[in-house]
Amino acid sequence: METDDAKQEILDLYYGKHMRPVDIAPIVKKSSQYVSKVVKKDSRYESEKEYRHIQSSEKKKAYNRKYYKTYTRNKKEKEERELYNALIVRINKDNQILSTKTEISDIDFAKWNASAYHTNSKGNLMIDKKLNVGFDVPKLVNMNIKRPTQKYKEKYYFSV
Repeated sequence: METDDAKQEILDLYYGKHMRPVDIAPIVKKSSQYVSKVVKKDSRYESEKEYRHIQSSEKKKAYNRKYYKTYTRNKKEKEERELYNALIVRINKDNQILSTKTEISDIDFAKWNASAYHTNSKGNLMIDKKLNVGFDVPKLVNMNIKRPTQKYKEKYYFSV
């Protein structure tokens, strides 16, 4: 008769108070395996299992929402993201220039190959003398252009 009372107490604690078998075992002075065995034989087990699964997932969602609201990225990640975004902007701008023109201007060529050019005493861009280049590569790019109006600024004005 004592085992029936223990079983009833186990079922009441598991289904009524939603306690775990590990927590119920010391109360009824039985092993957690015994508690699990009794609980699994009950007809309410599947519905209780589903209920606990839903509760657990809701609890996890709430925790994740709170965590991601308060999570701060470290400085390195932020700097890398900014560099990546700047690179994407540069690529998009270059693609726009390349897709609208049929011929690359000397200034655009010098801009895309900035490491090959240096500024001389007159302020013009001059290709490095150590480089062997073909005849179609501009050797000197005149940078003494009057600053144009705002409308044409991006098209003609260049600074390294």
